[in-house]
Amino acid sequence: MTAQLIDGNALSRQTREQVSQRVAALKAKGITPGLAVVLVGDNPASQVYVRNKVKACEDTGMHSVLEKYDATMTEADLLARVEALNNDPTIHGILVQLPLPTHMDAQKVIETISPAKDVDGFHVASAGALMVGQPGFWPCTPYGCMKMLESIGYNLRGKHAVVIGRSNIVGKPMALMLLQQNATVTICHSATPDLKAMTLQADVIVAAVGKRNVLTADMVKPGAVVLDVGMNRNDEGKLCGDVDFAGVKEVASYITPVPGGVGPMTITMLMVNTLEAAERLVA
Repeated sequence: MTAQLIDGNALSRQTREQVSQRVAALKAKGITPGLAVVLVGDNPASQVYVRNKVKACEDTGMHSVLEKYDATMTEADLLARVEALNNDPTIHGILVQLPLPTHMDAQKVIETISPAKDVDGFHVASAGALMVGQPGFWPCTPYGCMKMLESIGYNLRGKHAVVIGRSNIVGKPMALMLLQQNATVTICHSATPDLKAMTLQADVIVAAVGKRNVLTADMVKPGAVVLDVGMNRNDEGKLCGDVDFAGVKEVASYITPVPGGVGPMTITMLMVNTLEAAERLVA
């Protein structure tokens, strides 16, 4: 068996086309969805991510504002900028790019964003809404993973899903989203004594720890669906995920590649969240 690829680039293009149509419909009502992206410091990876997010806004017809600040910016000044964006009626979504400089409290900054504009889904109000199944904004990476499962017509009801990783950004919200779809969910992490014993039971595996080859072919049940959220570099400096792709693709039924898998869908779901924040104004 060789796994079928879940093509994140193709699904992203398809989803963004739908977003563009909905943006056009909102514009006809006098509302242009707006996203503000705030970048503090000159982290090279963050600069690439921010550039891609702004371009995605432009491609779908949205309004975007990019605010760049020196790493010496004070936390108080950043909080003041976030409050100003909260009160800006042309901005429907606010994203503060992480990581922030070490003298800033990232959680404090995130909690300053209005929950109605928290399109990253990191605010405690968004996390609480996901926890109890209320409407809110889902974090973009696990949201993209759910859309990828949906794209292959995968029914999670009664399936065993194993999530490797317990971060607030991917692992925990991913587990809750899978649970909402009636999967039985196991969360594994650095203190899990026998990861292989867990993953061999899984119908779906989501690898999200940022560690190369954390999942190898001998750890995967034949026919399992494998979603690779990791972003690492191999010995040649090429982008790779958390999964030993060459080995696992010979065992799994579906697999996401890196690059071209979950990554494009993360930015696309940010567009979806920003659009929905604007649509709520006319609902």
